Amino acid sequence: MSNTMYNKMWHQTQEALGALLDKEPQKMVEPQRNQGFIFQTLATFYIKYVQIFRNLENVYDQIVHPQKRILIRKVLDGVMGRILELKNEMVELELTEFHYFDDILQDLKLAPQQLDIPIPKYFLKEKLEVIKGREKILAQILADSGIDTSEMVWRRFHQCKKTEKLREEEMIFLGMNPPPLFNEVSATVIQAEKVDRLRNEVQMKHEEDYREALVTIKNDLKLIEGLDIKENLQDQIRHWFIECRNLTGTFPDYPDIEEGGSAIIFSNKTIQQVIEDIIANQEEEEKNEKKKKKKKEKQPKKTKRQKKGTKEKNKEEDEKWKMSPSLFLPAMKEGCNAYKEIWMNKDESWNFSQDFDPELIKEEKRKELESEIRVQVDELMRQELKNLKLAVDREREHPAKVGKKKKKKGKKGKKKEKKTKKDKDLTADRTIESLYKELVEEGLLIQALKVNLSDYIGEYSYLGTTLRQVSIEPMPSLLDVRQLITLYGIWPLGSAAVHEKAPLVKSLLLAGPSGVGKKMLVHAICTETGANLFNLSSSNIAGKYPGKNGLQMMLHAVFKVARQLQPSVVWIEDTEKTFYKKVPNAEKTNEPKRLKRHLPQILKLLKPDDRILIVGTTRRPFDAELQPFCRVYQKIILVPRPDYASRYVLWKQIIERNGGVLTSALNVSCLAKVTDGFTQGHIVKVVKAVLTDQRIRRQIHKPLTAVEFITAITSMDPVYKEEEESFKNWYAKTPLGKKRALAITGGSAEKAKDKGKRKEKKEKKAKKKK
Repeated sequence: MSNTMYNKMWHQTQEALGALLDKEPQKMVEPQRNQGFIFQTLATFYIKYVQIFRNLENVYDQIVHPQKRILIRKVLDGVMGRILELKNEMVELELTEFHYFDDILQDLKLAPQQLDIPIPKYFLKEKLEVIKGREKILAQILADSGIDTSEMVWRRFHQCKKTEKLREEEMIFLGMNPPPLFNEVSATVIQAEKVDRLRNEVQMKHEEDYREALVTIKNDLKLIEGLDIKENLQDQIRHWFIECRNLTGTFPDYPDIEEGGSAIIFSNKTIQQVIEDIIANQEEEEKNEKKKKKKKEKQPKKTKRQKKGTKEKNKEEDEKWKMSPSLFLPAMKEGCNAYKEIWMNKDESWNFSQDFDPELIKEEKRKELESEIRVQVDELMRQELKNLKLAVDREREHPAKVGKKKKKKGKKGKKKEKKTKKDKDLTADRTIESLYKELVEEGLLIQALKVNLSDYIGEYSYLGTTLRQVSIEPMPSLLDVRQLITLYGIWPLGSAAVHEKAPLVKSLLLAGPSGVGKKMLVHAICTETGANLFNLSSSNIAGKYPGKNGLQMMLHAVFKVARQLQPSVVWIEDTEKTFYKKVPNAEKTNEPKRLKRHLPQILKLLKPDDRILIVGTTRRPFDAELQPFCRVYQKIILVPRPDYASRYVLWKQIIERNGGVLTSALNVSCLAKVTDGFTQGHIVKVVKAVLTDQRIRRQIHKPLTAVEFITAITSMDPVYKEEEESFKNWYAKTPLGKKRALAITGGSAEKAKDKGKRKEKKEKKAKKKK
């Protein structure tokens, strides 16, 4: 695809976004009562924004024009944030993390695959060097420490690869295997990869040129236009002094530096407009004084009945659903306006290479230079105004006012000092590097496995809406889980702009039976965002940093490094152990509940600008005390065993990835049907056991059959219906699960809240009595 194609794609996407931004306020302003209609509206906007995001992400990755990319990035982050806001609205409306859009997709003539949410490539692209550097340091520390448990694994892995290569060379030499170029990749694929590589190089070159131009063009402007700008500003301000005195009889007060100086008076205004504002302000002040007098005269007291009436009205209004205000719409609108003003009808016939536009830089830098010069001019003109007041009006400054302001500042300063005293830095004398090294050596900062989220294979749930219509709650599909991991974990960790304003998710719990890929999802979050991985599982911290002070120091070090080198993931495996109802005798020495009291405190300290996510994984959530458990984990995601459609896809892909060939002799459908209840972990184990080197070589004469895999899987225990039901029952007791159950049986979210509060009060009373 050429630059012109991507430009065309960008223009089309911007137009679609503009149309959507015009539609959204019209639909969302009016309060609604019909839940079905509200969900349809929210879901339609959500799906449309996902389509725009998919296109914009592609465009941002491929366009090489540096100034266009800055604007696209701003809009891209805005769209991501809006998708998260709409998701949050749908969760609050439907009281479930999983939503189904089959009917809406049909109306919009879209395939479920088009709902896939891609992970922006810039997450890794823009900090590739930092990630590589960190990985190198981590590997070095592990090698030097000599206590790396994974070292043997890696040695064995490298040795296996070496042996495999030697065997392959021997087989080619004996003529038993085809030569390496026999199964050569097509020329078009190679060409496409080459074009992609070249495009990245051009992108980086244009980015560098643009950064250099920002400095050189500003310096040139300073030399050529600096003096003129200074003189114009001084003339403008002098004119304001004189006009103010002519209109009001006195010279004006000069705005302070904190207020913005003369910029607040002249921001995009002509002298004439400034004069009109002075007159308008005078008139407004006079009107306000008159109104105040009238209000004091007429102020009847409200009766009790009137007060009751207003309360009832407010209740009625509350019952009607209304969209929460968005923090991302203004940025998107701003981006769309900038696109219309600058790029929509811009003639770029001269810029075939899509390098930076010097005229746009001049405009931007001229404003920047003006604001810098204005600061100097303000200092001079303040002095000039003082002299004028002394000379013409014989006015003296009022020291009392200045004194008051200083006092206020003093108070603020004291408050800040108090805050810093609270947050004691236990390792003020140590560098981040030394803390990083210590945590790696203690095994608390570990190397994340290189796993992409796309490796989490699954299939869509095609009948979700249909099942819900007949009051059957469908189990989420694996791709539904994958989507939630992207929305709650990867997007906010990958983008600081999204994390700061989007509905804040500080902690995530992945609950599901053994082998469904919970651990893999944790590693995928780190791989896709380049995040550090801290392991605070009870088994991993057992015996480390003993005592109360030791634990405090450990948590301080972990979260200090996590903040400094964000994004970071703090993983607690088998997290139910931290909240055990009753600690088994065998585990008492490990003190599994060490973190129970501290986790809620840590969550409170996490701010929107801390890109840190606490992720817990559990296969036995029922062993934990429910209330403290759910208080720590904000979002709970049930990870189910794969359904028939997902098993079918899993068998196919895992067999092919391990060197198997799919033929008509292998009935994958039958294999998927028979293995109901078995997980991804089971399937991977079985495929690896069956597809030995010898079996792979014999495939030509003896194709693979389903029986071979079925024989191997018979020795394994599946996830039984009872276990799945116990997960469902447990989830029904969680805050969101309770609300959903109540809503289905005709209750409301408010009733659920009230019930929960009553229960808590009863439990507290019972404890006190004991």
